[in-house]
Amino acid sequence: MFKKGLRIVMTAVAVAPLLTGAAWAAGQMTIIVNDPANPYWLTEGNIAKATAEKLGYTATVAAHKGDTNTESNLIDTAITNKSVAIILDPANADGSVGAVKKAVAAGIPVVLVNAEINQEGLAKAQLVSNNAQGAALGAQQWVESVGDKGKYAELLGAPSDNNAATRSNGYETVLTQYPDLQKVAKEVANWDRTQGHDKMQSMLQANPDIVGVISGNDEMALGAIAALKEAGKLAKIKVGGFDGSPDAVAAIKAGELQYTVLQPVATFSAEAVKQADNVIKTGKTGAKSEKQLFDCILITKDNVDKYTAPFVLQQ
Repeated sequence: MFKKGLRIVMTAVAVAPLLTGAAWAAGQMTIIVNDPANPYWLTEGNIAKATAEKLGYTATVAAHKGDTNTESNLIDTAITNKSVAIILDPANADGSVGAVKKAVAAGIPVVLVNAEINQEGLAKAQLVSNNAQGAALGAQQWVESVGDKGKYAELLGAPSDNNAATRSNGYETVLTQYPDLQKVAKEVANWDRTQGHDKMQSMLQANPDIVGVISGNDEMALGAIAALKEAGKLAKIKVGGFDGSPDAVAAIKAGELQYTVLQPVATFSAEAVKQADNVIKTGKTGAKSEKQLFDCILITKDNVDKYTAPFVLQQ
């Protein structure tokens, strides 16, 4: 009787870790974002980390700030730390391919979020906003806000990020349908508010008669707004953004920004972690394809009050 009882006790102890759920760490998941100084990337990292921890993983968030050497070093650290998966917002469509290959060679599944790399079959999944759809939404609203004639300027994101070209091309597709709209200036401001401000100043000096500015993201748009306010021109020059950041929403409420295009970063950051978890447990993401697009949502003064949390619009 004693030996039988002992076997029962030992069995109970053996299965105990399986019964503790999220309290039992399933391994470390490494999350690498661009720059958390930008609220968009801050949300991306925070949501991914919270989702990973909810699923039972320990999670660390690091940032490469657009530098492929830093990104490569962070991948090395993830390999050394025996991460069970890597969630990566790649620094460069071409330049990040090597870093992803390195992780894959080490047997670590990689799920890309927000931006793509120019090679398929390496990452288990690439989850991004539907930038073409979002750009079309934004450009149509921009015309409604600005009008269908006049000179305008464009602020572009980092050329190393495919999203910059996709949004710019999407704008072009819509705006070229209006022959009386003339793009007289465009500048790369690398998704950055300070650069958006400075580039707006120079474009305004060269083209004081523009009627609008269309921007590849909110940070550059907010920089442009600051420059236009300094020049006393904001009342006459309309600005449109892209991202759905809290500061952009505040600017819409203040009547300074005409609209923003909400990227559902909170949604696809959580989904990226869930798919990484699926890969760890089953070898598959559970999705139908590697590349997955998430539709964007237009935020204007008419629906801005439904904005409930960073990068979330209540439908």
